[in-house]
Amino acid sequence: VAQRRERVLAATYAECERITALYAKTFALGTSFMSRRKRTAVWAIYVWCRRTDDLVDGPRVEQRSESLRDVLAAWERRLDDVFAGRAHDALDLALVDTIARFPAMDPQPFRDMIAGMLMDVEQDRFPTFDDLYLYCYRVAGTVGLMTLPVMGSADGSDETLMQARESALSLGVALQLTNILRDVGEDRLRGRIYLPLEDLERFGYSEADLMNCVLDSRYKRLMAFQVERAREYFRKAERGIELLSADARLPVRASLDMYRRILDVLEQNGYDNFNKRAYVSKNQKISMLP
Repeated sequence: VAQRRERVLAATYAECERITALYAKTFALGTSFMSRRKRTAVWAIYVWCRRTDDLVDGPRVEQRSESLRDVLAAWERRLDDVFAGRAHDALDLALVDTIARFPAMDPQPFRDMIAGMLMDVEQDRFPTFDDLYLYCYRVAGTVGLMTLPVMGSADGSDETLMQARESALSLGVALQLTNILRDVGEDRLRGRIYLPLEDLERFGYSEADLMNCVLDSRYKRLMAFQVERAREYFRKAERGIELLSADARLPVRASLDMYRRILDVLEQNGYDNFNKRAYVSKNQKISMLP
């Protein structure tokens, strides 16, 4: 039985690696620098996040809020099973195994991400940055907290790991803010505005302007303000890298630098995220590695 379980687990982790490489190229490149023990765990966590996201973005999305609440409630019950050591399918088994190997993992960030999925469906405007921050925490900051026990601390202590929490959270928020700035044009087509409405108002720029792709000095000032805020979260994240175990620093640093570069490209594009996608090629990413 043990041998069969090991065979199934090996195949399952291989599938987690395939899914991660397919959907999260920057993330996958970062994990390639970790020990296999940590790498497989991060893949398992990523795949759970991906499956959670698919509940909202997949064909079920047409069902909208009420039935989606039921779907997410069932997914949360299934998460409880996974944390209790019960897998419903092979991909669950990878996460069950990961939790057994890294028992400091906490179910709360996983639950918070599920709440973030509901937000994504029910909310297409964010009045203040506090509202947007909550969304960024739930859909991305949570990933930092999920993976932190896998990364481990520089001195192996729980105390240092706790100190690294704010930076782990900040990195997730920085990545999500960067996604939002990169995707303004695409989100507009879906009728969604993630930029805080209070910021639009501050720069005298209206929702109608955004929907009509008005790229003027007001918009550029608005974007410059957003880019600087995202960079501030990257700086907060950077301060915690030295708290991580040695083999986790490079992948975190790589993810941070590669994503932060998107903000530079957005600037170079004259903040035109309506017509140009701020993009960093794989060769550029590799050339940035320390």
